[in-house]
Amino acid sequence: MKSWTASWHVDLLINRRAAGQHRTPAVMKGELLLLSSVVFLLRVACGCPEKCHCQPTLNSVDCSCRGLAEIPPDLPPQTLTLHLQDNQIHQLSASAFRSVPQLMTLNLGNNSLSILAPGAFHGLQHLRVLNLTQNSLHSLESGLFHSLPQLRELDVSSNNINHLPAALGERWENLTLFAVQQNQLQQLDRVLLESMSSLKLLFLKDNLWKCNCHLLGLKLWLEKFLYKGGVMDSVICASPDTWKGKDLLKIPHELYQPCLSPSADLESWPGQPLSPAQQAVLRPPKSHSVEEQDPSDCELKPKPRPANLRRALVTVIIAGVLCGILCLMMLVATIYGCTYAAITAHYREAPVAQTIEPAKTEEKELLDNPPA
Repeated sequence: MKSWTASWHVDLLINRRAAGQHRTPAVMKGELLLLSSVVFLLRVACGCPEKCHCQPTLNSVDCSCRGLAEIPPDLPPQTLTLHLQDNQIHQLSASAFRSVPQLMTLNLGNNSLSILAPGAFHGLQHLRVLNLTQNSLHSLESGLFHSLPQLRELDVSSNNINHLPAALGERWENLTLFAVQQNQLQQLDRVLLESMSSLKLLFLKDNLWKCNCHLLGLKLWLEKFLYKGGVMDSVICASPDTWKGKDLLKIPHELYQPCLSPSADLESWPGQPLSPAQQAVLRPPKSHSVEEQDPSDCELKPKPRPANLRRALVTVIIAGVLCGILCLMMLVATIYGCTYAAITAHYREAPVAQTIEPAKTEEKELLDNPPA
């Protein structure tokens, strides 16, 4: 009824102007009041918030750059795209978007978000794109995104996130883009990435990656991800100093030390008291007590670099050539020695033969002519 009345008043104003009726200042003032009323009625009929711009044909609501401190309460229920970037929103309460259940794209970038209630996105069964970049988020609750089964793209880059729980992506089998660059992450659980079976684009750059034994699982998963055709930027180590500035994927596997199992088990019970049985299992040997352990034991320690296959092959070839030359020289020396010995022996036998022949002649003559 309201939209029909507003349309009738607009048609009336248009007909009056077309007919060229004489308008006094009082009439013009009345028309302006009527026109403002029409605009107000149209806004109410469409359900568009006062500080936002709505496009009914696209089911899009643009509330960006409006200085908003909270989510507008009167959003049109048929909204599919909602722009709330570049505002001053500090937190999201539970079911903050219950008035827009058909929402598919939500942009909350460049706000001051630091608190996201566990059910902040409850009811958004059709949401596909969620942008939370350039906020002040320090952590994300495990079940925060479990109510978003259709989520395709999640961008939480340029925040202060230092930890992502493994259960965060429990229902992320449809996720194709995941961006966490420019945060404070030191580790990333491989289990979280394995929950993203449809992932194609992954952005991890500019974090505080600690390239120790705990990051080996991430390295192995990334290699498999790239082998299957995935696209990613890079993981540059921030610590330890041995690998600072190096690309994680270019560090050989054999240089990783295995993690100590007690520390891994201790991390599996965060904030919970251990029973005597668990303490007995986790207690290290006396010779390797916790006090005596070096905290850097779990860090990546360089080992002697294995021999390069190409260099080893060149070394074998050079050694073979040198051995061949040496053998050839020895053969030549042997032949030369044998020849020299034979010639020497020949010249020594000639005088002896000449001495023996006269002796034999004299002996023959004595036998032929015996003495009288």
